[in-house]
Amino acid sequence: MRHGDKIKNLSRTASHRAALLANLTSQLIEHKAITTTLAKAKALRVYAEPIITRSKKDTMHNRRIVFSYLQDKESIKELFGVISDKVADRPGGYTRIIKLPRRAGDAADMALIELVDFNEIYGKDTDAAAAKKTRRGRKGSGAATTATKKADAAPVAEEAPATETPAAESTEETTA
Repeated sequence: MRHGDKIKNLSRTASHRAALLANLTSQLIEHKAITTTLAKAKALRVYAEPIITRSKKDTMHNRRIVFSYLQDKESIKELFGVISDKVADRPGGYTRIIKLPRRAGDAADMALIELVDFNEIYGKDTDAAAAKKTRRGRKGSGAATTATKKADAAPVAEEAPATETPAAESTEETTA
């Protein structure tokens, strides 16, 4: 029985699994999206997201911790440079897993795992979602939206009489 065993072993020894996940994470950082099996993608998400969270604070300590996991200088540069700038305001959920058709050779479940902020297809429609930073603190955001609604309503009320005046003048001219 596997009571309390939360790690996905992927049928590998601990050292082989650590090397596999480090290589997959380096490739994900380099290419922003990779295709792998569904089980590896799910294990990779658990491994990669805390590493990406570390990159939000660019300190020597965080760089050394991330290097101890990845052992790849180019990935570290990319992670603490380009990627950390994009994910700075995101509170988590840096990766997305998209299921793909089964592999032809062995019928393994395949998946595409990608960094959320680097997909142009999904990123275009999220202008409103970009303004929302977290799910916490709704009391403060509710007051802010009420203030913006009042501010938006005031110019509309001012413009309405201005648009009625030219219409009233044109009706007077036609009747005279």
